[in-house]
Amino acid sequence: MGYGFSREDVAFLGSASGAAALAEVERLELTPATHLRDLERVRREYAGFAAALIETVRLRRKAGAKLRDAGAWLFTDDALQQATPTLVARHRAGRLAGRSVHDVTCSIGAELAELARVCPAVLGSDLDDVRLAIAAHNLAALRYVPAAASSPLPSTATPRNVLLARADALRPVSVGTVVIADPARRADGRRTHDPAKLQPPLPDLLTAYAGRDIAVKCAPGLDFGRLDWSGEIEVVSLDGVVREACLWSPGLTDPGVTRRATVLSASGPAYELSDAESDEIPERGPGAWIIDPDGAVVRAGLVRHYAAKYGLWQLDPNIAYLTGDRVPDGMRGFRIVDRLELREKTLRQELARRDCGALEILVRGVDVDPDALRKRLKLRGAQPYTLVITRIGRTAAVFLCTAHRSIGDLAGV
Repeated sequence: MGYGFSREDVAFLGSASGAAALAEVERLELTPATHLRDLERVRREYAGFAAALIETVRLRRKAGAKLRDAGAWLFTDDALQQATPTLVARHRAGRLAGRSVHDVTCSIGAELAELARVCPAVLGSDLDDVRLAIAAHNLAALRYVPAAASSPLPSTATPRNVLLARADALRPVSVGTVVIADPARRADGRRTHDPAKLQPPLPDLLTAYAGRDIAVKCAPGLDFGRLDWSGEIEVVSLDGVVREACLWSPGLTDPGVTRRATVLSASGPAYELSDAESDEIPERGPGAWIIDPDGAVVRAGLVRHYAAKYGLWQLDPNIAYLTGDRVPDGMRGFRIVDRLELREKTLRQELARRDCGALEILVRGVDVDPDALRKRLKLRGAQPYTLVITRIGRTAAVFLCTAHRSIGDLAGV
């Protein structure tokens, strides 16, 4: 759960004295081995704010991998866990550029920071006074030129195009805005995939804003079969990890699109795919390569569409592995070296013959534990290989492969 911040904590941390104290605490190791010594030192110097200082430094160190330009931000542990990664929030803001937006679950302001760059008017609301205070601090800590301004804002000011308010997400307080919501995904202390158990409940949220343009951020594993949703479901991944699914109401999506996969990368270009594109692919045997599509493509149910776009086809119509004679630019592929039987003795002998050492095992459609199999194979060689274990029809298929990444811009293929 982490430390429970108070308004007094936020006021101190946001002051000049708090900033100086945080700079001092930042110099400490704050590791499990030094925890007691560091805590005693901070308590001696900063008394009642010691826990808030240590927790803030700890959270800032964690936040760097998720949030950009947030080195001076404040957090709570729960809020940081749920905060949208900067590149994902920036992508969503890009879809809403030029619109007035109301984030009805704004929390500590991760979405607001990106919306403020491209939207003329942004309202952020939450029921948690502490998170609202933190959001005000975080927005003031950013220096940028928002869409409605002609010069950078002073570092102590909330952007002029952002207003914060205390409000219940289920009681609309704005008109004429696009609504953004990010319901909490835990119920009774445990992560839930039931839309009705989110906070606020997703069905209630959609009812409260019926007829409005709305985008709702959800966990990618949410059971969307329990929803009667006529808009778009966009599944977003970042650096190979599926981060979220976002519900977009019909007024915020392209005609004919009900599912979209968006693949983002911190080091390269993004690409998108939707069910409005063709899914016509040939039925052929294995090609020279096996391609494992990005998780966003798989979760969005767009494997065939991806294959059609990049000249691939499926090994099996019910399995997400694709095959072809080339690897799409920027993607990782596995060149087929041999096809083997799923027998451990045969695999052990063949891998030993090929001097296999490091072995990556990918499995779909077959009940095999990759870690347990790898241990039983007892490999001691020097050559790296990848083993793709899957099913073609009713038969298990094992492909011995070498892994490669195609160089290029996937978005330009």
